[in-house]
Amino acid sequence: MTRTMHVLRLIVHARSRQPVLLLGEADGDRCVPVFLRPPQAEVIAVGPRSAEGDDRAGTPLTQDVLLPVVAALGRVLERVEISDLVDGVYTAELVFDGGTRLAVRPSDALSLAVREGLPIGMAEHVLDEVGQAVDDVLPPEGDDTTGAVAQARAATAGPADAPPEQQMQEFREFIDEVSPEDFR
Repeated sequence: MTRTMHVLRLIVHARSRQPVLLLGEADGDRCVPVFLRPPQAEVIAVGPRSAEGDDRAGTPLTQDVLLPVVAALGRVLERVEISDLVDGVYTAELVFDGGTRLAVRPSDALSLAVREGLPIGMAEHVLDEVGQAVDDVLPPEGDDTTGAVAQARAATAGPADAPPEQQMQEFREFIDEVSPEDFR
């Protein structure tokens, strides 16, 4: 069985300095961290593709090309799924109409889902194994004595209507300025 997930936050892991996407249950209180490769984190930070079908710079991102190609082949990409956890590593699949599945890297699947507004699913057994309470991972800002959570929220969850360039700049500034001590 698959659970529907949504993006909570894009943050930087304090020790490894790797980008991490926090996915939250759509109908629950658990979240799951997914470590990303930096290029896919940048795509996620840019956010959904504009209605015109390209980014604000006018040059489509790699993720912007896939859906038109799939449509030209007469198929539909319905959703992405985090399908398993093997030796501490997630596996993911693109799920097409007719039940066709294609194994891909989780970071690629998630960047595509965010860019195209596709549903994100997670196998229930994966969520049961690694899911954590959202409040344990991102405590309410009143409980944030170091300011790290507020800083992460500000850097990664700015105004939804901010232009992608501004969101990307804020994310880069956060990455450049954050240190492990900020999360202690």
